[in-house]
Amino acid sequence: MTFNTFLRHLREGAKNVFRNGWMSVASVVSIIVSLFILGVFILLVLNVNAVADKADKQVQIRAYLNLNVDQKLREAVQKEIAAMPEVSKIDFISKEQGLDDFRKSMGEEGKDLLEGFDKDNNPLPDAFKIEVYEPTTVPFVSKKIEALNTSHTEQQPIMKVKYGKGTIETLFKVTRAVRNIGFIFVAGMALMSMFLISNTIRVTILARRREIGIMKLVGATNAFIRWPFFVEGTLIGLIGSVITVLILFFGYDRLAASVGSDISLQVSLLPVNEMWQWGGLLMILGILIGMWGTTLSIRKFLKV
Repeated sequence: MTFNTFLRHLREGAKNVFRNGWMSVASVVSIIVSLFILGVFILLVLNVNAVADKADKQVQIRAYLNLNVDQKLREAVQKEIAAMPEVSKIDFISKEQGLDDFRKSMGEEGKDLLEGFDKDNNPLPDAFKIEVYEPTTVPFVSKKIEALNTSHTEQQPIMKVKYGKGTIETLFKVTRAVRNIGFIFVAGMALMSMFLISNTIRVTILARRREIGIMKLVGATNAFIRWPFFVEGTLIGLIGSVITVLILFFGYDRLAASVGSDISLQVSLLPVNEMWQWGGLLMILGILIGMWGTTLSIRKFLKV
């Protein structure tokens, strides 16, 4: 194919978009509607996954020490826990700090309940607050921490390990189910969008089957006929996907700003600047569907 021929195909494909009027509009609208629904599902799934990830990351382990553990043994245990490959961070919480934190968490309503407890009269034990790299390893790490009692035969340092046993396992199951369901929904919407868009483009080409037949009869090659349609489908996919991304992200930006400014809501949406790659994906998907739908549809009419 020469460069001049290529330019001719580009010009004819661009002209066909406007020449076919309402059929092109119908194809563009089909792409906008389908990709918009798909985009809404993607944004919804991304935000739900972000909430699930945040909930996972808030899972912590509390290891409470026996009251008679001295500083030397405490420091040794802290080093052993910090050396575990699953542990990302460990903080020592003294019983004094624990009492202060507990008092703050109780607020004014629980102020009377803690009256009389001070530095010299503190029933709380020292503790370690432990964070892990992978939240699903929390039960395993908890067992490893409890097992430290067996390596210190002269004195057992760990009194109790707490991480919300039962609740945490349920949380992991729920977040895993949310991610799986989200993936299935997005995949299903993507397939449905491809089906609707390609069918609309097919109807557009079907309306021009007589034109294709005449071109074949006068000796036009398949490539000469196919390329302008290919360019046309690509442009329709590009136009529809660009419009969709602009509408989708403008609306999402306004929604995120509205949710963020409402202090009564305890949730926030992901910032729009973290979504640009998904906008690019929608644009690529729209272009590919335009190409794919055109290629499949015109193949039938080239067999004349």
